[in-house]
Amino acid sequence: MSVICKLLCLFVVGFASVEAEERIISLAPHITELLFSVGAGNEVVGVMSFSNYPEAANSIPIIGSHDKLNYEQIISLQPTLALGWQGGNSSDAMDRLRDLGIRVESYAPHTLEDVGESLRWIGEISGHKEEGEAAAQNYFNRLEALREMHLSHPGISVYYQIWHEPQMTVNGQHLITDVIQMCGGSNIFSDAIPLVPKVSMESILQRNPEVIVMAGVPGEQPERINRWQRWTALDAVQKDNLFEVHPDLLHRHSARILDGAEALCSALDIAKRRADRD
Repeated sequence: MSVICKLLCLFVVGFASVEAEERIISLAPHITELLFSVGAGNEVVGVMSFSNYPEAANSIPIIGSHDKLNYEQIISLQPTLALGWQGGNSSDAMDRLRDLGIRVESYAPHTLEDVGESLRWIGEISGHKEEGEAAAQNYFNRLEALREMHLSHPGISVYYQIWHEPQMTVNGQHLITDVIQMCGGSNIFSDAIPLVPKVSMESILQRNPEVIVMAGVPGEQPERINRWQRWTALDAVQKDNLFEVHPDLLHRHSARILDGAEALCSALDIAKRRADRD
C-alpha cells in the first residue's frame, strides 16, 4: 500500500470517527451530570438552566429552562441527540424536537438502583458504554456499602420539606423517600398524592415527625430552621432534630445523590443517638 493510500485511509477513518460522535443536548441538570460522569461531557453542546455541575458545564450554551426551550438556538447547535427526563420534560417539547429531526431519548429513575442503571443507559446511548458501565459499578458499590451500614437501624419518622410557603414535600413514590428509607427513616407523607404534594401545617402537626429535613444549603439561611421554632408541639422541634441537606445532592437524579444520602443518613443518625439518650 502506497504512503498516499495509507494517509487517505487514515483520513477517512478519522473523518468517520468524528462523524460518529454525537452532538448532545441535555434537557435536565441531572442528565448533564450523568453525561459528564460517563465521559460524554465533550459531546454536550447545549444544556438547561441550572446545569452548574461539574464546573465545565457552566461554559456550555443554555438552550432553555424546564420546558421553555429556545428552538432557534437548538437548531443553530445542530444536535444529533436530545436526552430528556420522563415526567420532567413535556411530551410536546419532546415531539417538537423530533419534528426538527433530532433523535430524542428519555429515562426516569424512581429508585436509587435506577440512578445506577441510568449511568449504564447514558453510557450506552452516548457511545460511552465502557465508561458508563464503570461509573455504574462504582455507584452500585458505594450504594451497597451505604445500605449495609444502615440495614439494622430502627425507623424514625421524617418530614422532608422541599418548600415552606406553601409547605411541599414528597410522597412514597419519590426517589427521596427511597433515600429516607435506606437511612432508616420513614416518610410521614408516603401515602400522599401526588408525587410532590402540598401539605398543611395541621397535617404535619398531626403526623408529628421526629425529624424535619429541609432542602437547603446548610447554614446559608438561618431563618429556614428558625421558622420551625414556634411549633414547639412537634417532636422534631423539641429534640432539635432540624436538619438541612443541599437540594442539588438530593433533587438531582445523578451519581451525587449518594452524597446527599450520606448527608441525610448522618442527620438521621444524630437524631437516633439523641433518641437513645432519652
